[in-house]
Amino acid sequence: MQKLTFAFLLGMILFNVSAQNANLNKAPRLKTTIITNVWLIDGTGTPARKANVSFTEFSITGVSNKPFKSEDYDFVIDGNGWVLAPGFIDTHSHIVGSLEKYPEALADVSQGVTTIVSGQDGYGSYVDSIKAGIARKPVAINIATYTGHTELREKVMGKNRLNKPATEKEIAEMQAILLSELKKGSLGLSTGLEYEGAYFSSKNEVIQLAKTAASEKGRYISHIRSEDVNLVNALTEIMEIGKQAKIPVQISHIKIALKDMWGKSPGIIAWLQDARQQGVDITADCYPYEYWHSTLKVLFPKTDYTNSESAQFAVDHTFDPTQSILIRFAPNPTYAGKTISEIADIRKETPAQTLMGLIAEADVYEKAHPDASGVEAIIAKSMIDEDVINFLTWPNTNICSDGSNGGHPRGYGSFTRVLGNYVRDKKIMSLETAIQKMTSLSAEHIGIKKRGIITETYKADLVLFDPATVKDNATFTDSKALSDGIKMVWVNGVCVYENKKATNKYPGEFIGR
Repeated sequence: MQKLTFAFLLGMILFNVSAQNANLNKAPRLKTTIITNVWLIDGTGTPARKANVSFTEFSITGVSNKPFKSEDYDFVIDGNGWVLAPGFIDTHSHIVGSLEKYPEALADVSQGVTTIVSGQDGYGSYVDSIKAGIARKPVAINIATYTGHTELREKVMGKNRLNKPATEKEIAEMQAILLSELKKGSLGLSTGLEYEGAYFSSKNEVIQLAKTAASEKGRYISHIRSEDVNLVNALTEIMEIGKQAKIPVQISHIKIALKDMWGKSPGIIAWLQDARQQGVDITADCYPYEYWHSTLKVLFPKTDYTNSESAQFAVDHTFDPTQSILIRFAPNPTYAGKTISEIADIRKETPAQTLMGLIAEADVYEKAHPDASGVEAIIAKSMIDEDVINFLTWPNTNICSDGSNGGHPRGYGSFTRVLGNYVRDKKIMSLETAIQKMTSLSAEHIGIKKRGIITETYKADLVLFDPATVKDNATFTDSKALSDGIKMVWVNGVCVYENKKATNKYPGEFIGR
C-alpha cells in the first residue's frame, strides 16, 4: 500500500510539472478583430476594392472579399462603406517633443497618422533617449528617427563654435557617433543646412557623414541650404551628396520660396527626374500649404541680420509681410498673432526695419534667458498653390506635415487637407495615389518594413475614414482644430482614436531601420 501511494504521489507530481511546463510554453491567444463592408485602399496604388480585413494586436491576419463567420472573431466592426487604408506615415514631424505631455498624440492620430519620423532638420533625440522615453511614458503612435547633423556638431564642436566647417578630427568623431546610432536603428542622417548650426558646414563634411550613413544602408534627408535665393545651388549640392556618397537622398518639405521663381516648379521637377535617370536616388516630401513655419532668421540667406539691404530683399523677394504672421515672440508677447506689416505700423517702421529689430531683440532675450527655447517663430507666406500642386503630384514625392502640436495648422491638418482639398475638391490626383503617397511610398523613402500596406503579416496600423466628408479644420487662429471624416485609427492593432476622441491607449513603439 505504501508503495502504491508513493508511486501515485510521484506520478501526480510529474503530471503537474508537465502541465505547468505546457502552460508556460503555450502562448496566449490573441484576440482577433474584423472590419467588414469597407472600400479597401491598400497603399499600393491599385484601385479600391470591397473587402473585409482581420487583424490581431500587432498584425494583419487576413484580407478577403468572401463572406465571414462572426463567431470566428472576437470583435466585428461594420465599416459602413467607408475607406480603410494603412495608417499614414509622416516622414517629417516635430511632434515628438510634445509627447511627454500629450502621449495621445492627438495632432497625428486625428488625421490618420500612425507613425512619425523625428530627428529632422539636423536636430532630434538619440535612439536610446527615444526608447527610454517610450518605456517611461508609453505613447499612442510609432516613432522612427534620423540622427541630426547639427546635433552631432554641437556635441563634438560645442554649441558656440559652429560658425566654421568641422575639422577632419571633428568629422571623424561625428562619424563614430553616427555609426553607433545607425547600429541602434537610426534611419540615417538629417541636415538643416539653412540654419545657423549647420550653415557653415562644408559640402565635404556632409558627404563624409553621408558615406557613414550609406555604409549601414541608411538614408539622407535634408532641409537644403537654401529654399529661395540659392535654391539651384542647394539642389545641386544634395544631388552631389547622393552621387558621391551613393546614398538615397530626400528633400525635406520641397518648395520654391523665392517670388522671382514662382511658377517654375515644372522645370525643377524635370531636373530632379533627370538626376534620377542619371542614377541619383533623389526624392522629396511636401506639405500642402503655401505658408512655411520657421524662424525669422531664415529670411536672411547670408545670415547678415543687421544688413538693411538684405532685410529689404527679404521683404521684396522671399516673403509677404502683409500675410506673414509672427506666432511667437518672447520679448514682446503682444506681437504674437500679428503680421510683420501690422507690427511695423505699431512701431512706426518699415517692414524691413521691423524684421531686423525683431531679430536683434530676440537675440538679446535669448542671451538673457539661455534656457529658453522657441523665442520667436513666424508663419510666412512665400509659395503659390500651382507649385505646391506640382510638387505634391510628382511621383517621387510623399506627403508630410513638418508639423508640431500647434502653431502652424499643418500639425493637425496636412493629411486631411490633401484628402479633402486637393483630392476630393481639386482632383489633382486619385484617392488611391494620395494614399500610396502617405503610406507605402513613405515607408519606402525612409527605409522601414512591414508598414504602409494592408496585407497579411504587415503591422496593423490602420485608418478608417469617410472620403465624402474628410477635411482639415485647423487654421492660423485655431491651429488645433480636429479634422472631419476620420472615424477610427489603429496603431499596432489597438484603437487609439474614435469619434474625434483619443482612446487613451498607448501601443506605439520605436521603429528601427
